Amino acid sequence: MELTGQQLIPLNQQETWAALNDTEILKACVPGCESLEKLAENEYQLVMTAKIGPVSAKFTGKMTLTEVSPPNSYVVSFEGQGGVAGFARGQASVSLAPGDNGTVLSYTAKAIIGGKLAQVGARLIDGVALKLANQFFSDFNKRVCGPA
Repeated sequence: MELTGQQLIPLNQQETWAALNDTEILKACVPGCESLEKLAENEYQLVMTAKIGPVSAKFTGKMTLTEVSPPNSYVVSFEGQGGVAGFARGQASVSLAPGDNGTVLSYTAKAIIGGKLAQVGARLIDGVALKLANQFFSDFNKRVCGPA
């Protein structure tokens, strides 16, 4: 599955970059996130709960930032295990550029899932992934800018 999108963040590029690298902001915005802890420079441990159709699981995984170019872009790699529900791993490229009235955040994300999660069907999974991405950016904008 692959997702692409753009969001206008009504902050300047440096402020947007700082928010995207703040573990407390990310923890509050990632749907189902229970914990997000920094392990080392550009390496984090993540625990989150996700429900896709009839399958619900708690995922424990690792998130790594590579190709970091402040305040312009980075690549986020992730891998997680959800017990009997299966696994998820993937990568997202995130870039920031100046825009009218803020910063344009562009992303491309690719994910691979296995186990019971893979059995629920690609269309259902794609729909949930899109919903989670939209929820993340909505919550991110509210968190960093306050209510509209």
